[in-house]
This record gives sequence, C-alpha cells and structure tokens, in this order.
Amino acid sequence: MLPKSGCKLWRWMWYMALLLFVFLIALLYYSPSFRCLTRELKASIRNSARHPVLVLIWFWPFNRTFDLDLCSSQFNINNCVLTADRDAIYEADAVLIHHRNIALDASNLPQDPRPPHQKWIWMNFESPSNAPQIPGLDDLFNISLSYRKDADISMPYGSLVLHDHPYKNFTDFVPAQKDKLVCWIVSNYNPEHRRLQYYTQLNKYIPIHVYGNMFENQVSEEEYEKIISSCKFYLSFENSVHKDYITEKLFNALDLGAVPIAFGPSRQNYECFVPGDAFIHVNDFPTIMALAKHILHLHQNDAMYLRYFRWRRRFRVKKTVFPVENTCQACEYIRQNRQYQVLTNLCQWFWYTSDGLK
Repeated sequence: MLPKSGCKLWRWMWYMALLLFVFLIALLYYSPSFRCLTRELKASIRNSARHPVLVLIWFWPFNRTFDLDLCSSQFNINNCVLTADRDAIYEADAVLIHHRNIALDASNLPQDPRPPHQKWIWMNFESPSNAPQIPGLDDLFNISLSYRKDADISMPYGSLVLHDHPYKNFTDFVPAQKDKLVCWIVSNYNPEHRRLQYYTQLNKYIPIHVYGNMFENQVSEEEYEKIISSCKFYLSFENSVHKDYITEKLFNALDLGAVPIAFGPSRQNYECFVPGDAFIHVNDFPTIMALAKHILHLHQNDAMYLRYFRWRRRFRVKKTVFPVENTCQACEYIRQNRQYQVLTNLCQWFWYTSDGLK
C-alpha cells in the first residue's frame, strides 16, 4: 500500500495527464488542418447523389447577372444550388471563378487558402489571344471549365445533336430562299486581325454584305438572325486562331441556314465538332481567288450548294447558353465526380498548347 504522499503524487500526475490530453484534443480540433479535414469529411457526405451541391459564383461573368434557379427547369440538372453570396465560401462545394474578371495582380481572388475538400473552378471561354496571362494561377485551381476538349469540363460554344424525328424528305431541310451571296457581321474591329485582311482580299472578287460596329451598321438580335438567314454563305471568321476555339460564329450560321466559311483552327479541328461537308474552310484553297471561284460556282449550281445541308437530315444545332448553362454543368460535374487534380501548369496548358500562340 502506497503512503499518502505517494497517492497524492499519483493523483496529481493523473490529473495533469488528463488536462494535457484535453488540451491536445482542443488544439487539434481548432487547428486549420483538422478543420479542413472535418469539412472534407462532411463534404463527402454532402456530395452524395441525393444531397444538393453548392456552387459559389465568385464573379458574375463579365459583371452580368443571371437567374440562379435555372439548372433544373432549363437544363434538367437537379440537386444543384447556385449562390453569389461570398459568405458561403466555407460551405460551398465549389467556387466558380471567371478568368476575365480576375485582377491582373490576382488581388480579388479568395484570400484564404482553398480547403482540401473544395473545388476551385477556372472558367474561361475566351481564346488565349484575348485572355490575359495572370501570374500566380498555377497550383490554385483543381478543375478547368473551358471550350477546350481537353478541359476537365469541356463545353464548346455549340454542337450538333440528333433530331428527335430525323427528316425523311430532302425538301424538309432545304434552307429558305436567299437574296444575298456572302454576309459578315462583326463588331470587334482590329486591323491587325488576319480575318480582316482575308476579308479585304476576298471582297475584291465577290461582293460581301457587311454589318456590325466595325462598319458602323449595328444590328439587333432579331435583325442578326434575319440577315444570316438571307445569306447563302456566312463568314464564320474567328478573331484569333487557337486549338478548339470555334465559337457561335460557326454554329449560328449552321442554325440559321447559311453555309459557314470557316477561318480559325485547322479543318481537322473543326471536324471534331461538325461534319466536314457542313462548312467551307479557307485553308482548302491555295489562294483567296480560288475560294471566290468556288463560292461563285456553288452559287450557280444548286445541287452542289445543297450538299452542304445534308447534315440537317439527322442533326440540329444546340448552342450553349453562356454563362448559366456552363455554371449548371459545372455543378453537375461536381455532383458526379469526386476525383480532381490540381492544375499545376494552367498557364502552360492553356496559353502554350494551342494552334497559334499568344
């Protein structure tokens, strides 16, 4: 039997050990790493197929707001909750960040480190030539959302989808009567753009009806559709040449019944998105004069011209509704995918793996 002094010492040591244990538990719980871990475990439960996913829109893209309650009704994407309330950053499953709204010094990005469970989505639908390189973006995001086919979430400006009821008769998809040969609507004027130089040369051989801010001839949305529908050919000229950068300029022409004359990445790249006989590519011709002769030949030969519309027997055009559809699709991606990888070389991937570097 221990003497009384020994019992007191043993009891004192037991109390100290208990206090030390409580202190260590409290320290661990309130440490950032542990709190991130607990949020990650909660996120795994929250990201189940049944539980809604919360996506925080850090910037309104181009500072334009949109309805946050359209994912289900417009795109049949359920269990997605969108918010623009930055106070929800620690509860959000993902933070959507639009590249063109990031300050050049990145000072308007979230200031706290990204929690391990959270996805930071880099969203950009501008070409490398029109998206500034911003230092410090490497190792920051873990999901990419872009028009690029090799993005984590790839969303082109448009696509061709199967008709619910494909046409059986040739006359069902013949375009409306045309009263203009070639049209071009453009607002982004830059004399250094190759597309402007190409247009100037092409206009020497065939008449081109031009519209838009560049030509001090603005058109409304309704006029825009009527103009393209009234043209046999439309100059789907991109403002820069980069991998997968094929915008609404192509898909609007296809949808409105004009044959697109494509100026952008390679024909092979275009054919990743649309059939090869749905458009004319400027690179198919050795000279601009040869292209002009081909256009005039098609103008005089209806049978050859109508071959460019054979795709309409089975397909229709679906255009992406930017930015709300992109945001909803990002939410759906988060809901279905728990795996992600930090974008360690974002700048290298986007700016220097394109056809035509910035």
